[in-house]
Amino acid sequence: MNSYQLITALAFALYLGLMLAIGFFTFRKTKSTSDYFLGGRSIGPWFTALSAEASDMSGWLLMGLPGLAYFTGLQEAFWTAVGLLVGTYLNWLFVAKRMRKYTIHAKDSITIPEFLANRFHDKSKVLQTVSSIIILVFFVVYTASGFLACAKLFTAVFGMNYYAALLLGVVVILGYTLLGGYLAVVATDFVQGSLMFVALVATGFFALVAVGGPAHTFAKLGEFGQHFINPFITPPGTTYGFLQILSALAWGLGYFGMPHILVRFMSIRSNSEVKTSRRIAMVWVTIAMAAALLVGVVGKLFLLPMTYDSQSAAEAVFIASMQKIFPTFIAGFFLCAILAASMSTADSQLLVASSAFSKDVYKALLRKDASDKETLLVSRVTVIVITIIAIFLAMDPNSSIFDVVSYAWAGFGATFGPVIIAALFWRRATRNGAIAAMVGGGATVIIWKQLSGGLFDVYELLPGFILASLLMIVFSLLDKNPDKAMLAEFDAYMAIED
Repeated sequence: MNSYQLITALAFALYLGLMLAIGFFTFRKTKSTSDYFLGGRSIGPWFTALSAEASDMSGWLLMGLPGLAYFTGLQEAFWTAVGLLVGTYLNWLFVAKRMRKYTIHAKDSITIPEFLANRFHDKSKVLQTVSSIIILVFFVVYTASGFLACAKLFTAVFGMNYYAALLLGVVVILGYTLLGGYLAVVATDFVQGSLMFVALVATGFFALVAVGGPAHTFAKLGEFGQHFINPFITPPGTTYGFLQILSALAWGLGYFGMPHILVRFMSIRSNSEVKTSRRIAMVWVTIAMAAALLVGVVGKLFLLPMTYDSQSAAEAVFIASMQKIFPTFIAGFFLCAILAASMSTADSQLLVASSAFSKDVYKALLRKDASDKETLLVSRVTVIVITIIAIFLAMDPNSSIFDVVSYAWAGFGATFGPVIIAALFWRRATRNGAIAAMVGGGATVIIWKQLSGGLFDVYELLPGFILASLLMIVFSLLDKNPDKAMLAEFDAYMAIED
């Protein structure tokens, strides 16, 4: 290991030590399943906002999005970012307060499957089981993307063997997730979200200055084709048009079905603090995504004569730019932002997935009299099992982080999005409608993805979300005699003031 790698390793070690220390500290505060899975619904607005956005963006923001912008220009990357910005805002505006209020009203539900079962009065537990299986399947894929980002980071910075790098990232993420649960995840997300923000903005700004400022930079970037810097211009020889722009914007639909984001709404201390959280979240995500796009396109000039010949390889543009800009120790500390992004998402996903099995399958179906201690133990074992499966999915070093994330994002958006919206806003929604929507939406995503990567070059989330919404409506209306107690409970929830 050379001196540069040694100093960078020291920065990494200090950062990872801090994350594990947070895990040990929060371990003492975790006394029940409500603490472990939801932080006792006691999280303030700043921690809620940064935790939601850090767990949302993952290594996709620091590696996937800049890599896409570097390799293809602003066309797809820009419209995807716009869709995500709109989706973030609408989710905070319309879903956050209702989600917290209704989960408390519905027998103090602390997981998404439990909430859906209580909301639709599903005594058969079919809905709870189906939603738990969907969470487990797609979160295994999503968690793999976080492991993939960690492995690419360690490989690029230290020249490590990819598989050794993969295992190192996994060990750290497992450490504090198993120890502190939700409190550890939220506390580390706050630190990690702050670090991600500073690293992105600083890298984008200094890279832009280094290549001559905005006017000169964008004039030079125009030599790669006007489509590279203008998202309204279609690249020569392509058919990127309205349908593809609509497809990219459809990323925003995914937010309504993301379990690891929805639980942030459930855990906030008070509905009166949602507006503050929303404002913090929107400022963070707007500036962070703009900086990520800037890092990608400016990197095209800043890193010359070095170039990347594939989108997967281009996902290292943020790493290479930072190493070129900052002194060794600062670069090493900022590079922890990639690790932070990956960890902040992977830990959230592991926690939500483990809760889906331990509380909504094990305790609800297999061991109804299981104690809190037993449920916590099962949850921690589940985290380990999911991790092992995700490791196998992340074994290919040539996999694209962007592609892996997009598949899992589509899966959750199409299966849970229409169901959550209907559960919170539509009195007439029923259990059969919810089951049909989840199964139909998930199946559409999987089938559409297998058809040459998507029919008409349309992102699989869009058809999946549309079909699931239709199924939710049709099958709910086919229930001629909806549960009267369920309808009365909905009316009572709507009457509750914030």
